[in-house]
Amino acid sequence: MSYTDLHTHSVFCDGKSTPEEMVISAIDKGLDTLGIVVHSYTEFDKSYAVKLENEPIFLSEMARLKSKYADKIRLLAGVERDIFSTEVDDGYDYTIGSVHYIERGGEYYPLDWSADRLTALAEEHFGGDMIALCEEYYSLVSKIPEKFTPDIVGHIDLITKFNEGGVLFDTASPRYVAAYRAAVDALIPTGALFEINTGAVSRGYRTSPYPASDIIDYIKSRGGKFTLSSDAHRAENIAFGFPDFEKLL
Repeated sequence: MSYTDLHTHSVFCDGKSTPEEMVISAIDKGLDTLGIVVHSYTEFDKSYAVKLENEPIFLSEMARLKSKYADKIRLLAGVERDIFSTEVDDGYDYTIGSVHYIERGGEYYPLDWSADRLTALAEEHFGGDMIALCEEYYSLVSKIPEKFTPDIVGHIDLITKFNEGGVLFDTASPRYVAAYRAAVDALIPTGALFEINTGAVSRGYRTSPYPASDIIDYIKSRGGKFTLSSDAHRAENIAFGFPDFEKLL
């Protein structure tokens, strides 16, 4: 079976491999389509996002690679746009919509940095109520269509990155379930694909992809469609775990 992987990152943002290294790896793995994306620019955190002056360079390089490898693989240039991104992202083939931060008092707090920072955020701004933090997260996810229309919804339950085995909060909580369902309901009308993202598995944070199986079931019940994504930041992790997790589709 051939695969499509539309969520990968290169050295043009926080990835470790060049776009051409990513392309060669995808060809070697027999993919029929590869998408390489940049994180859209965020003024408050420039550490992981594409530099504004590098966007045309990235798109030019992707155009070169599309031509060079046209007989071997279909290539697409995408942008992963955070809800707090401020730039208008033109010239890309598709957009992934994601939420990586919570904003409080003009400060932006990353949700996928570490378990300690996530629990500290809950203590400082949510009275130690992790489910309240989850509710805020999913509220932001539900607002993505108010800012832009994504082609793909990125790692919809990113808030669970450090919650393997329910160590931080209970995903069976009625409040948690209501929160993610409201987000799914808001996104379904966009027609966006929901990604089954194996990135946290390849990096050792989880044993199963985003989203959790109950969220997958709810998306299916609402008529949502899926795509497998690796969220690879290195060439070797392209299409990571796809043969194992394709059954989730």
